[in-house]
Amino acid sequence: MHRSVNWQPIENHISNVTGHPFQVEAIYEVIGGTINHAYRIEGNGQIFFIKLNEGRHFEMFAAEAAGLAELAQPGVIKVPVPLCWGTTPQHAYLVMDSLTLRSDNVSAHVQLGHQLAVLHQVTQAQYGWYRDNFIGSTPQENTLESDWVVFWQRHRLGYQLRLAAHNGYSGSILQGNGETILSLLPQFFSNYQPSASLLHGDLWAGNYATDAQGLPVIFDPAVYYGDRETDIAMTELFGGYSPDFYAAYTERFPLDHGYDVRKTLYNLYHVLNHLNIFGGSYLGQAERMLSLLLSELRA
Repeated sequence: MHRSVNWQPIENHISNVTGHPFQVEAIYEVIGGTINHAYRIEGNGQIFFIKLNEGRHFEMFAAEAAGLAELAQPGVIKVPVPLCWGTTPQHAYLVMDSLTLRSDNVSAHVQLGHQLAVLHQVTQAQYGWYRDNFIGSTPQENTLESDWVVFWQRHRLGYQLRLAAHNGYSGSILQGNGETILSLLPQFFSNYQPSASLLHGDLWAGNYATDAQGLPVIFDPAVYYGDRETDIAMTELFGGYSPDFYAAYTERFPLDHGYDVRKTLYNLYHVLNHLNIFGGSYLGQAERMLSLLLSELRA
């Protein structure tokens, strides 16, 4: 893709933001993501990380930059620094500082657990965020609500179920059980009122690494303020985090005893999102999760 990129507007933008002239001299593709094209670009003794996509995806990059800034503000966990973002006649782009990241990150799990517990103690009065963003390539509504159950009904689970129906997944098991869970949602919170914590929002293991100094780094966020259990649940959905991570987190910020049930509710949002992005291979998993949640309510 990079051979078709008009680099001059991006070079000018970087030069204006940093105050140092920049011209692309070397381009190296970075493999890993499924939505965007990513590159490390070098020139004039400077190195940057850049994401590229079609111009219509500009808002996705603007939202990502805002989310990284929100996570960086408390100074708790390291995140890439967004430098500039915009569009050329052909592409949208997001430029960040280039970090040397390592995937052999289990050694930093204790530190990450402690840091995440501190991050989750950053709160605001309402659930949601000041702007909408994206979960993967799917729009994510962050309309502010004073009631967590209402927020999850309207802007998380309900939204994904409606999108699934629009995408052709209108079967009685998914939509019927989904509507039942939506109507009975308050029962999962009868003795639990979560704070509106600052969340990464998409904290699977692929969005965590360590830098050259071995410090935890998190990236590709879907930021909002909500129940901290949603971040912890996402770490369990696809695995990759060690027992030391969970022990370190709960040492600083113990979880409520109802988490073991609610984590299925929270991860259902992500499985439905995968269904809506990647297709029917996730349908059975979503249906099984709904059945499990219904059985928990009947127990």
